[in-house]
Parts: sequence; structure tokens; C-alpha cells
Amino acid sequence: MKVLYVTSEALPFMASGGLGDVAGSLPQALRKRLIGCRVVMPLYDTIKQELKDKMTFIANISVPVAWRRQYCGIFQAKHEGVIYYFIDNQYYFKRDTIYGHYDDAERFTFFARAVLEILPVVDFKPDIIHCNDWQSALTPVFYSAFYSKDPWYYGIKTVFTIHNIQYQGTYGMELVGDVIGLTPETAGLVEYDGDVNFMKGAIECANKVTTVSPSYANEILDPWYSHGLDTILRERQWKLQGILNGIDVINYDPETDKAIAKNYTVKDVKKGKAICKADLQKELGLPERADVPVIGIVSRLVSHKGLDLIKGILDELLYTTDVQFAIVGSGDWQYENFFKEMAAKYPDKMGVKIGFIPSLARKVYAGADLFLMPSKSEPCGLSQMVALRYGTVPIVRETGGLRDSITDSGDGEGNGFTFKTYNAHDMFGAIRRGLDAYANAEYWDTLVNRAIECDYSWGKSASEYIKMYKQVIGE
Repeated sequence: MKVLYVTSEALPFMASGGLGDVAGSLPQALRKRLIGCRVVMPLYDTIKQELKDKMTFIANISVPVAWRRQYCGIFQAKHEGVIYYFIDNQYYFKRDTIYGHYDDAERFTFFARAVLEILPVVDFKPDIIHCNDWQSALTPVFYSAFYSKDPWYYGIKTVFTIHNIQYQGTYGMELVGDVIGLTPETAGLVEYDGDVNFMKGAIECANKVTTVSPSYANEILDPWYSHGLDTILRERQWKLQGILNGIDVINYDPETDKAIAKNYTVKDVKKGKAICKADLQKELGLPERADVPVIGIVSRLVSHKGLDLIKGILDELLYTTDVQFAIVGSGDWQYENFFKEMAAKYPDKMGVKIGFIPSLARKVYAGADLFLMPSKSEPCGLSQMVALRYGTVPIVRETGGLRDSITDSGDGEGNGFTFKTYNAHDMFGAIRRGLDAYANAEYWDTLVNRAIECDYSWGKSASEYIKMYKQVIGE
């Protein structure tokens, strides 16, 4: 079986969020299971030069973008056994950032069309083209409208994965003719509620639509989660499936991680985490106390991460409880300012670093005792799985991938603490139960060992993807 994995970002070349992590790990996991998976992504100017130096130029072609044709250079590189193709066009991709430009619709329309145009040139005809999020959502649309009856392309199936339904690629209908280049007969493929909607087009045209967790696949049928796409999703529910993401257990490994103060395994987790905890406290200017529970947060500081719940009870929690918080992240100014104010008010209990600091994030995963993720919505979430990998017990709201990966330890078998309703005091109760568990040394040791032994590697997820691929191609 041959798969082309289409993504706007992938580690180690470029990543801005969870998609980059997934695209950097899943193709490797598929390849190890004898799936011929190759990756295609834009050649951004901001990719590190040492990675560019390993790329080989293959050819250049011109790609139709509505009424015009644009230059497309094709480069190739190999990383960890996986072949990567890079779509080059400096007009579209020589930018300081990869998203957020006035012409993103045109940039990723070009990319989505180029994905199909390069295939005969690189002599790779996949059984499945697997697209991800709105940036590559037009590839299934273009295949359906222009390529499906072409003898060279005939028989290719398309899969589309929704990583975050909030970002859909919604624009005015004038783009249909001037940028996307669809005919009046095919314009309905991307029309939704009077607008062009890239993601709707993929949902309409792809043979299979997946999300990054089973619970999220159910949630996005509800208007509260769907950001307006619930109608088309319910109509196409027969092709919808959720597959839980995994994490890179080689990259996130407390036994080898060079960013943490002491490496450890499940056999010496207690000793190792004690050293990492003291190092984290020192790093954040907190008193180095072994007896106090540390709650970690590594997050974008935005509302849908549940920060308004934390804002509602944090002062009460810090005032009444012997606890420390270790917070790393950046985002909305209101949350950044709030956490800085709390750190000033409770300097012995709050350690805050504003910014995206990967090495410090790893210190939080290893040094904290509990890890808080009270998200309003969470398609999959990786942080809770990384926390488990380091023996840090998650406290999460039961939504999306958090619900599918964390179960409450009240049943004597769970790996964390959970709460259901989006309510600050329900979260407070889950935190209290976590702190009570920490105070019971024997129970806590059992829970930490249970957490670190959880397996959320990509192996299990890759097997589910392979089952889905076989279903799509009829094997």
C-alpha cells in the first residue's frame, strides 16, 4: 500500500502546533509497518538551512491557479527513512511566518493543486492521498473535479483528517473563479452558508473523513463544538471516524531526555522525579520543597484551553492550599497578565514563564507531580500523554482526546483525575482529589507507576490508520 501524506507542516522541517508533531511521527510509524508512506509539504523560507542543504532538486513545473499558472519547484529529502517532497514557490512561501497572511487562500490553493500535479513527475502514484486540515483540504476537491477520470490518476482514494475544526479556510464566494478555479457546475463542492469553505469541500469529496480522537468525532456533530459544520458532518457521518493520536516516545523519553535534570525509568521514577522537581522549582524561583505538590501547566494561554476556569478559582486555591504551580506558555494578554499578577501575589507558590520554551516545558513534564488541562475543547491533546510518559498525573476535563486517554483513578485503575462539566468548581474538586491522592504516599506511588507505564506510542495509532486505509481501498 502506498500513501501520500499531505501537510502544511511536519517536524523536523517546520511545526507550529500539533499537526507538525503528527506529520513528523505518523509517516515513520506507517513505514515501520511496511506502508510506503511519503510526505509532501511547502518549502518554507524559514526551514533551517542545514535541512535545506540535504534536499535535492528534482524538477520544476507550472501549476494552474484558476486563470494563471505559477512556478512550482520540486525538491526531495529523506528523513528517518521517509521520503519528503517540498513544493517551492518563493512568492507564496518566502515569508517570515507560515500562516496568517492576506493571501493564505491563494497560497494553499496553489499547494493543494501542486500536490496532484507533481505526482507523475516524481513517478509516485499512491493508493491513498491523506490530507490534513484546511490548508490541504482542496486536494480532494481538485481530485474529484479535475483528476479522477484521468487514466494516470484513476483509482486514487482520498482521506481528510480534521485536527481542529475551528480553522476551516472560510472566504468569500469570489474566490471560486478567481483563485480556486472551479467551474459553475463544481462550485457547490466548496460552497457552505454562502461562503467558500475549504474544509467543507474536503468533507464533501474525500472518501473518508477522520478526526484525531473518537470522542472528538462525536463532539463535532454537535453545534457547540462544530463551528458551524455540524450540518454537513451529520449528512456525511457515514464516512466519519476518530483515531486517537500517539506521541513520539523516542523524543519524549525520561530515560534519555537531555533537557531534564535527571534521567529515570519506571524502576527509579521516584528518585528521578524528586531531582527534576527540585530543578524545576529552582528554575522558576520557587522554594525547593520536596513535600509540596507541584501542578504543571504547559499550554497556549487562550480561552478554549480552559484558562477562564483556572482564573476563577486560582486565588482561592493558592490562598487555602499548600501547593505550587509551574506555568509555561504564551497567548492572550489577559491570561499572561493574570498569571504574572498571581506570581507577584504568591511568589512562593506560583512560577510563571511567558513564552514557548520547549526545554522548560520538558522540565515541567518531568518535575511536576500533577498536570492540569481543563480544556473547553481538545481534539486530541498531546500534553496529557507526554505528562504520563514522564510519570506526571494529569487532571483533565472529559472532552475529545482527553476523555479518550485519561480515566479517573477513582475506579482503582485510572491514570489521572477527570471532571465532566465545564465548571470551575468541578475542576476545583478534581484538583482537590489529586492533592489528596498526593498526600497518600503509598497510593501516589502506585498511581505514578501506572501513569508512566501507559502506552500512547504511535504504534497503536498507526495500526488503526492502516485498518482504515484498507477499508477505504477495499482490502
